[in-house]
Amino acid sequence: MRTYAIFSDFFDIAVKRAIFVVMEEDLKTAVEVMRKGGVILYPTDTIWGIGCDATNAEAVDKVYKIKKRANNKAMLVLVGKMEDVENYVETVPEMAYQLNELSEKPITIIYDNALNLAQELLGDNSSVGIRVSREVFTQRLCKMLRKPIVSTSANIAGEPSPAFFDEISDEIKSAVDYIVKYRQDDKTPHAPSSVVMLSADNTIKILRP
Repeated sequence: MRTYAIFSDFFDIAVKRAIFVVMEEDLKTAVEVMRKGGVILYPTDTIWGIGCDATNAEAVDKVYKIKKRANNKAMLVLVGKMEDVENYVETVPEMAYQLNELSEKPITIIYDNALNLAQELLGDNSSVGIRVSREVFTQRLCKMLRKPIVSTSANIAGEPSPAFFDEISDEIKSAVDYIVKYRQDDKTPHAPSSVVMLSADNTIKILRP
């Protein structure tokens, strides 16, 4: 029994190490692609998304073209930690920190007066939706890129959003520059994020609970 336990522990360590190596290679390649203005297909803390450097207007335009989405429709971005939001919003209301800390599921907050982002991503009043990722891979992705990352569902505009990797169309897969390998086999259900609009005076409007 002891021999079996030792072997089992060794096997578990080997598997975790292999997963870590694959994840690191995935991260490096995805970051390199985005730094060159490319578009990636990647798992987020909700569903699979199409992403790019959110400060690169040409890359953002590629995402709109891949999705066949009207460029007057805003898209949200992901950051790795709450402090990063301060670099992309003129004023971060105090309530934003509390909402992010207390929310039981991923939460997208729409802020007014965005800064340092591609203009195509912005809505009325230069607003932008930003979500602080709660998922390890995307947190690392944002940290390594040192930029926010566009996050929009991996589907053609008007079509259903795929819940899992194998539901993503070949049209989308063939249009991006890199497909992340991590979590392609994951069938864990992920709920969409809550969405709230938060003004500078801490007024909240719930758009999706």
